[in-house]
Amino acid sequence: MPAEQSIDSSQQSFSWLWRGTTEVFPNQPDSTDPNENLTQRILQADRPLRVKLGIDPTGSDIHLGHSIVFRKLRAFQDAGHKAVLIIGDFTARIGDPTGKSEVRKQLTAEQVAQNAQTYLEQVRPILDFNPEKLEIRHNSEWLSKLDLSKILDLLATMTVGQMLAKEGFAERYEKQTPIYLHEFLYPLMQGYDSVAVEADVELGGTDQKFNLAVGRDLQRHFGQRPQFGLLMPILIGTDGVQKMSKSLGNYVGLNESAQEMYNKLQKVADSQLTNYYELLTNLPLDRLPEQPRDRQVQLALEVVTQYHGKEAAQNAKQAASAVAGGNVAEAANAEEFLIASLQFPVKLFYLLSASGLCSSSSEARRQIQGKAVKLDGQPIDNVDLTFNQPEELDGKILQVGKRKFVRLVA
Repeated sequence: MPAEQSIDSSQQSFSWLWRGTTEVFPNQPDSTDPNENLTQRILQADRPLRVKLGIDPTGSDIHLGHSIVFRKLRAFQDAGHKAVLIIGDFTARIGDPTGKSEVRKQLTAEQVAQNAQTYLEQVRPILDFNPEKLEIRHNSEWLSKLDLSKILDLLATMTVGQMLAKEGFAERYEKQTPIYLHEFLYPLMQGYDSVAVEADVELGGTDQKFNLAVGRDLQRHFGQRPQFGLLMPILIGTDGVQKMSKSLGNYVGLNESAQEMYNKLQKVADSQLTNYYELLTNLPLDRLPEQPRDRQVQLALEVVTQYHGKEAAQNAKQAASAVAGGNVAEAANAEEFLIASLQFPVKLFYLLSASGLCSSSSEARRQIQGKAVKLDGQPIDNVDLTFNQPEELDGKILQVGKRKFVRLVA
């Protein structure tokens, strides 16, 4: 639902902030602030608002689905507000139980620190890292210092019934799947982050509403002005069916090459194109190309440009078009794969797996048997084909299907 449909009409002048937003809550004055909504707080503030986004570095990769809230945080930065990015180095060791059917595996401090560094590198193309516009905090600053009396104070703000109403907990309780007490602490600790940084607004996906609401309750409990919650939708993957997920293979990673990004985005399902434009670009939605194929190409160019630059995006487009048209000679800009580090002789199926064109050697064998593999435009169906020297492959284009290819470099 467009944000303009879920907030008061007096907020229409702020459509540049509400773009793609599913919900702003509370979107009407409530009993604690009977004369205020988010627009009024923005207009009446005598300082930039503190806009919080918390991330738990429980993995090493971020995909375009994760980028949505970072893009919204950047929108607030561009509007003159202060982005407060909280690295959940303490909460990540527990992991958000939202939507999980079983307890998460606890991470070590070293794993979390390494993941956090990769997260920051991947979002650099999105956020303005000017210290005047971005405050980066680690919630271990305050959570590691909480004593038992403070923890008891936090626990006293919520009932077991409220916790069991949280997504996932009720289902696990009914199925008699264990729910551990430390998991109950997660939303309280995440909410306490809002108290620690005195947030005015918190951003999150639609699955985070419970956690954001806890932040409001705790701020009120500690005598602070409650934050507003701004929820963003969950991005559907490139398959057009399920939410974007690395495990489902329907994702586009921020750390992927320009060619990988382009190849995936030019195949986004027609039904999802408008959502992708709204959530992943700043382009006017009323000026998009009429034909779905043209929309796919423009989307791929726009998103790849954001992360790799205009030249890399154009090169990716030209290489994809050349290979799709069977003109391998013009695919000089294809993504390179260095083969010098491989141990020769090397089997073709291993080369396909090592280069990333296939997810495994078994998939590579199936693609070869299905006659989907080409080398410099020539089909290859010999599963046991072996190359003895790197020079045999140097400069050649290895291709799987119509749009997956690399240029081999010795």
